[in-house]
Amino acid sequence: MADDKKEEKKDKEEEKKEADKESPKDTKAKTTKRDVVVHPIVLLSVVDHYSRVAKGTTKRVVGTLLGEVTDFNLHITNCFAVPFEEDPRDPQVWFLDHNFHENMFAMFKKVNAKERVVGWYSTGPKIKPSDLSIHELYRRYCPEPVLVVMDVQPKDLELPMEAYYSVQEQTSDQVFKRTFFHVPSTVGAFEAEEVGVEHLLRDIKNASASTLAVRVGDKISALKSLGMRLKEISVYLQSVVSGKLPMNEEIIFQLQEIFNLLPDQDSEELVRSFAMETNDMMLALYLGGMLRSTVALHNLINNKIKNKKAKEGKGEDGKKAKGEEKKDEDEKDDGKGDDKDKKGKGKEKEKDKESSGRRAAHMPVLARPPELLSSWMSRQRQGKDGLAGSRAAVSMLFASHREG
Repeated sequence: MADDKKEEKKDKEEEKKEADKESPKDTKAKTTKRDVVVHPIVLLSVVDHYSRVAKGTTKRVVGTLLGEVTDFNLHITNCFAVPFEEDPRDPQVWFLDHNFHENMFAMFKKVNAKERVVGWYSTGPKIKPSDLSIHELYRRYCPEPVLVVMDVQPKDLELPMEAYYSVQEQTSDQVFKRTFFHVPSTVGAFEAEEVGVEHLLRDIKNASASTLAVRVGDKISALKSLGMRLKEISVYLQSVVSGKLPMNEEIIFQLQEIFNLLPDQDSEELVRSFAMETNDMMLALYLGGMLRSTVALHNLINNKIKNKKAKEGKGEDGKKAKGEEKKDEDEKDDGKGDDKDKKGKGKEKEKDKESSGRRAAHMPVLARPPELLSSWMSRQRQGKDGLAGSRAAVSMLFASHREG
């Protein structure tokens, strides 16, 4: 009986140990189900916060993340900056203005009641020792906050962010029995956000580059990223084979699933379909290139025709201008001739006046002005001829005046 009791105690202790071992795995499994989806406005806000506060320095910035859980994924849809300071010498000395955080969240809640505090962000670019204590502060506002570490100056061809949850685990620290657990993170957007991002990217991308060049560039960058991932997988497998790293069954399962999803390249149908698809694509590219060159030649011919017509029009306009100038000169010459004729006529009139003056000087007394005529007539009345003489004199005076 005593032996049976001892065996039962041992069995119970072993079950407890197994339960303790399985409990963190269960928590990890639960946390892995909640993937993090970061929206573009969050990335833009974090970069703007860093450029305003800590650009050109070794400091980092901290802020609050807002979002909601939909489709078993945590969607981070908004964020805001929070005043934060830390001692570069002692990482455990830091200050975060939680009063500012509470006031800002109250104002954001008035705008969108669905958004709630889901975690916080940091521009590490890596996890720092004080992040666990900051994470515990955010546990006041959210039971399971998420930490998103942003790299505002990425160098590799990968997403500039990493998401972490805190899980309970035995550590060397006696105060915090927690450590960070990495979870998958992606970039997602709603339809309205996609339209806004496209408008922003128009200003960033080169406008002179064609859509084909942009697509080729995107594919090249994607292939470079794929090559980097394959190198990492190769290094990991070599380390496992050489015994430097322990084998992780989950990673091996994921790798096996990736290889299972790859198409069978030895199949004739697959090779034939790839060849047909490639030929169709190359035919479309060839036709597009031919049409493009034809349109360019057509535009060149039209341009030459327009230039030729413009030159001919300029020649005709020049001839018309010269003809008009000649007409103006002829009119000016005619005007000068008229002036000469007028001057000649004026001179003739002056000559006539002079000749008439000379004639008047040689005229008898009868052709002279009326005063002289009256004096002459008075004299004649006193003379011998009398009235008959005066009449004869008057008639002679009119006759001479008519002739003059």
